[in-house]
Amino acid sequence: MVNEKLSAKTKLLYGVGDLGIAMLTASVQFFLLYFLTDVVLIDPALAGTALLVGKLTWDAVNDPLIGWLSDRTRSRWGRRRPYLLFGAVPLGLTTWLLYSMPSGLAGAKAFLVVLFSYLLFDTMHTLVSTAYSALSPELTYDYDERTSLITVRMVFTVIGYILGAAATTPIAAVAKELLGSEKAGYSAMGAVLGLIAMTTVLVTAVGVKEPRRPESRPSTIPPLRSVLLTFKNRPFMQLMAAQFLSSFSFTLLTSLLPFFVIYQVDMESQIPFLMLTMLVAIGIFLFPWKAVSQRINKGPSYALGLLIAALAVSASFLLPYGPSPALYAIAFLAGLGFSAQWVFPWSMMPDVIEIDQVLTGERREGIYYGVWAFLSKFTNALGIAVSGWALKLFGYVPNVAQTEQARLGIRLFFGIVPSVVLILSLPLLFWYPITRASHARLRAQLEAKGEPGSADLPASPA
Repeated sequence: MVNEKLSAKTKLLYGVGDLGIAMLTASVQFFLLYFLTDVVLIDPALAGTALLVGKLTWDAVNDPLIGWLSDRTRSRWGRRRPYLLFGAVPLGLTTWLLYSMPSGLAGAKAFLVVLFSYLLFDTMHTLVSTAYSALSPELTYDYDERTSLITVRMVFTVIGYILGAAATTPIAAVAKELLGSEKAGYSAMGAVLGLIAMTTVLVTAVGVKEPRRPESRPSTIPPLRSVLLTFKNRPFMQLMAAQFLSSFSFTLLTSLLPFFVIYQVDMESQIPFLMLTMLVAIGIFLFPWKAVSQRINKGPSYALGLLIAALAVSASFLLPYGPSPALYAIAFLAGLGFSAQWVFPWSMMPDVIEIDQVLTGERREGIYYGVWAFLSKFTNALGIAVSGWALKLFGYVPNVAQTEQARLGIRLFFGIVPSVVLILSLPLLFWYPITRASHARLRAQLEAKGEPGSADLPASPA
């Protein structure tokens, strides 16, 4: 099992599903706040707060719940595939609805429309993405093969991110010309992205077969206890802490990028090209980061990437008011660093499943990816909310030239704050306890004894 390899076809068919999922994630991260504030004209603090409230209510339940349900699922399609097969179409429809909010909303009505529109989208996104992610640890148990699988997946993820980040506004602009209004243009764009996501998810659902593993029996642990047991997994909690900090930083950066480019460097027409520069750099360095991890393990490799990203992003604070070609260099270097974030958390997560198997005697991929999905999406919502609060605090007014104070706020929360938070995550990763050697010992002990408590938790790098 330790040397379990996957075919190139399996890796490709698995990876294509994340093209659509990542496309939607990028579009929401980069443009949802802008759509709400500058297209639907909702107060930025109110919009950000509505998204955060959604994360603190239903989304606090639905991610772990769907993960737990998938762990208990038994069907002729497997444990994870039914959620992809039957969730793809609703995911596409709720994406269209998310970008089809009516104009003229204010106060409580605006709050509720934003909240419930987002919750509908988020529920279907959770249904599909949690099951999709939980499938990867079951496809292979090999430490390095997991990195290889995730690296191939992330090639599709980058393509999806490019489509979501760089194509959102051009699609909306073309639709605006055809339909006569910016709001109608965004609605049509949501329909296009939803259709693409639906198609790619179905390709993975039909093309990838779940392996039959005797240990992958339906979980018998009750839902609340199932969640609480994840908190006893020390490597998981350490990885989640690092992921919380890095994801919060990335969300601040992506949420405020349109504001920084439009109002600080006056390069609005170049937004798609700047995003493309960063995302192409992310794609270029996926396989080099995989090679780095084969020499120094996943945790330190991840930390090195975030350090490079932090240094690059912090340089944006120094850019003067007005157009600056240096922003392209910053975008490329940030992409080089953030490329590590696209590979390592996803390839490190499967390794903690074996730790949980020692603790519980069950394979519970679903609950782990459910808890992780909740943390990730809560972090994203928190980042968007903080972005909205910062804009409000520093006096941002949509669709006009900004004051020096407003531009200072945009520069601080685009460049300095994300960099500082990234630096805080580094110790958690440089001393991450699961290494190639410790994981190999863990897998060997599990296969030899096959019972809870048959392996020791890794306590330090080996």
